[in-house]
Amino acid sequence: MCGIAGFIAPENLAAGTISSLTDIIHYRGPDDEGFVLFASPRAEPVVCGGAATPVDAFNSTIPFAPVNDIRQQAELPVRIGLGHRRLSIVDLSPLGHQPMCYAEGRYWIVYNGEVYNHVELRAELEGLGHRFLSHSDTEVILAAYAQWGEDCLNRFNGMFALAIYDRQRQTLFLARDRFGVKPLYYWSSPNGLFAFGSEIKQFTVLPGWDACVNGQRAYDFLAFGLSDHTDETLFAGVYQLQPGHCATVNCAKGFVDFESNGRIHRKRWYRLSPTPFEGDYAAACRAFGEMFEDAVRLRLRADVPVGSCLSGGLDSSAIVCVVNRLLREQNAEALQKTFSACADVARFDERKWIDIVVAETEVQGHYVYPALEDLFTASPKITWHQDEPFGSTSIFAQWNVFLEAKKNNVTVMLDGQGSDEQLAGYHTFFGPHMASLFRSMRWLDLISEMRSMRRLHGYGYARSAKYLAGSVLPERMKNVLKRRAGYEHCDPDWLDLPRLGASPLNPMVATGAAGAETVRELSLVQLTASNVQMLLHWEDRDSMAHSIESRVPFLDYRLVELVLGLPNEFKLSGGVTKRVLRDAMHGILPPAIQNRMDKLGFVTPEEVWLRELAPDIFRERLEKAIDVAGGVLKGRESREMLEGMIRGDRGFSFLPWRMISFGEWIETFSVKI
Repeated sequence: MCGIAGFIAPENLAAGTISSLTDIIHYRGPDDEGFVLFASPRAEPVVCGGAATPVDAFNSTIPFAPVNDIRQQAELPVRIGLGHRRLSIVDLSPLGHQPMCYAEGRYWIVYNGEVYNHVELRAELEGLGHRFLSHSDTEVILAAYAQWGEDCLNRFNGMFALAIYDRQRQTLFLARDRFGVKPLYYWSSPNGLFAFGSEIKQFTVLPGWDACVNGQRAYDFLAFGLSDHTDETLFAGVYQLQPGHCATVNCAKGFVDFESNGRIHRKRWYRLSPTPFEGDYAAACRAFGEMFEDAVRLRLRADVPVGSCLSGGLDSSAIVCVVNRLLREQNAEALQKTFSACADVARFDERKWIDIVVAETEVQGHYVYPALEDLFTASPKITWHQDEPFGSTSIFAQWNVFLEAKKNNVTVMLDGQGSDEQLAGYHTFFGPHMASLFRSMRWLDLISEMRSMRRLHGYGYARSAKYLAGSVLPERMKNVLKRRAGYEHCDPDWLDLPRLGASPLNPMVATGAAGAETVRELSLVQLTASNVQMLLHWEDRDSMAHSIESRVPFLDYRLVELVLGLPNEFKLSGGVTKRVLRDAMHGILPPAIQNRMDKLGFVTPEEVWLRELAPDIFRERLEKAIDVAGGVLKGRESREMLEGMIRGDRGFSFLPWRMISFGEWIETFSVKI
């Protein structure tokens, strides 16, 4: 887990630029830093270290050992630069230093992430004649690229954002993992400077940077709470290489050829296309259990301490219990450490569920209680690390969990992201599930499902009907009904669309979420175009801000493909979500957790804070957001929205927080409207 950076300049650029790009994200890799510079596309490399580079790396005899200090080479004119900040996880020696080269210096890589099956790939590559200096997965990636070209990506089981410069072909190869666990952004200046990095803020140190709002994406965030659902960001002109995509940039000309829309030429290398499962439900449970355990096992590979996030829900509890089982099988002496966010308000607190798991597994449980008095002190720093505004104070809770892990010297954390989206864990899946029964005229099954939802979740028939209507009514009609009922809709009165430069278009329609007719269709959308990418963005920034690598076993692509190939009723039926996970974990999960029907996660009592404990602070923060947003947030309408929510006339939502976060983002990055 690291931070990467690079540039291709159409004219000479000072070499010190590359260290500026990595210094600003030093927390992503506090253990080491390295750089490789080229005066021209085919020039001999100038390999440098810096203040954070260990002495052992400078003294090493490896072919990619730093020879120069970047501070002494800061004015050297160069055209291509690659930079790296290292968080040492696998092979902690200088042999894991980056940038790393291979094939007598033909290939140079900077890479962020982990390829968990590197042990197996190394054995295969050795059989093909490759020889290795290190035990790092980085060197395995290079050998795989030398052997198979871009097809090597299909062999990787992991999370990664990488850049490989091929001196012979004079090309830069960029790639991102299947689901976008690791970030990769790029930007070009008005004079043609092309740069890429792990975080958007890296571009702020470059000549020609000018922060301007992307109005349509800002609208998506403010009106619908959606981000990371396209290759665009809230910064105009800043793009992300989308999950499962790669790009080959020709450097021979000294400048980058862009498409007419300002993007680099890119290619989708992975498309989620599950194969239908042919066995019965019992076979599905066995297959899921075996695959899930192997996904967790692979993600325990590390040369540093590994811990787990534990919310007390099904997903994180399953991970903790499987880790505990694997450690006991290995006769591991060290107990697993878990980290949990709790709340002083009972209905938002999951401590009783967490304690059940801790008692069952005998792990070392650590608890944090994110406090209101710390929220607005921490939020500017969180906004800076997130790069973009964020959707709720649950990100603050997650921030505190990783802070506590850092205090306890845990460097790798396992987390449960991706489970809800593939296993129909959200109650939003009830809509397409019932719609499938409705369209197929299975009336008795539909009525039975509504009764189960009432019994298990307390949903009256009116609420069940609302879920059903949300999946069968045309989008235009749904928008009219939402407006009449006071819910968020496409053209909110508190938002000045012309000033923002946006159109009232529901992004859920473009992603496919609004039109999903089955559980599987909604899962595909949430895994590839909406929920997962947002959650991974927030998790990456929260974890890396504390120099922690977060791993997500539920997003092992083998597991995802297996689950999406299962019949929908194996995941959701009789009002029970995540059926196959629950039954596959029988005898492993404590029964109380296995049979839980409610869901919270790492949440804060934001509703209580806003309505009861600190309404004046929220008023003050909203007023500030209105002011800095330059008229985008209409003052009177925004205030009325907040007051209605405080009084209880309007249902609670995260809208006030989104407005506050949007204003804080504008202020933090001096964004122009």
